Amino acid sequence: MDEEKKNDQTNLSADQNRGTDADVNQNNADRTDFYEDADSEFMGEKKGLKNGPKIFYNSQQARNERKLDPEELQQLQKQWQRYEVPEDELPTALPDYFFAGFWLRLFAFTLDLMCVAAVRNSSLGLIYRLLGLEWQGGFLGVYSLVGIGIYLAYFTLLTRYNHGQTVGKMAFGLRVISLAGDELTWSQVLTREVCCRFVMMKFPLNLGYLPAAFTGKKQHVGDYFAETGVVTINLIKAFNKELA
Repeated sequence: MDEEKKNDQTNLSADQNRGTDADVNQNNADRTDFYEDADSEFMGEKKGLKNGPKIFYNSQQARNERKLDPEELQQLQKQWQRYEVPEDELPTALPDYFFAGFWLRLFAFTLDLMCVAAVRNSSLGLIYRLLGLEWQGGFLGVYSLVGIGIYLAYFTLLTRYNHGQTVGKMAFGLRVISLAGDELTWSQVLTREVCCRFVMMKFPLNLGYLPAAFTGKKQHVGDYFAETGVVTINLIKAFNKELA
């Protein structure tokens, strides 16, 4: 009985080993067939056959298979439209640091006020003294109204005809520019230098100059309405490599 059991165990082990060897051989054969099929598909794709796997199919092969006729190409070109960037997505023409700060503009404005006072005293004041006229106070007096006219004419004419520069701005290297990218127009100059400057002559309306201290483009109320800004000329020249 012991010998029969041993024979049965030996036969069972041999059958298991033969089954394992058969499974291994079958797996190797399946793997070989898989690689042969993949190679044949890849080679067929290289030869231009359409039964290859899609992973080997690229856009260059698609363009080579079907090229547009001149008529089709011309028809597509007629349908092409120029792409235009929306105005709200246009980049800013100048960086914020190109715009002059509040204190620099205040110093230039103070110098301009001194120039206005000199012009007023040497013209209107001289006439009053020569004629022996007495100055009559009040905002609506002749002397006050003519003085306001000189004040507004000084800023308006110099800004328009001197490339956006008054005497104070020339001394500190500043210039008024149009944020639209064009030259200053009469409408911008009149809005900024006549209307807004006249309104902001007296307290508390002259607080409209304060936004130039903390806004991005250093604009006061007049700049907002006129779409203008004040830039530092030397920074722009250095950016354009115009300095010696």
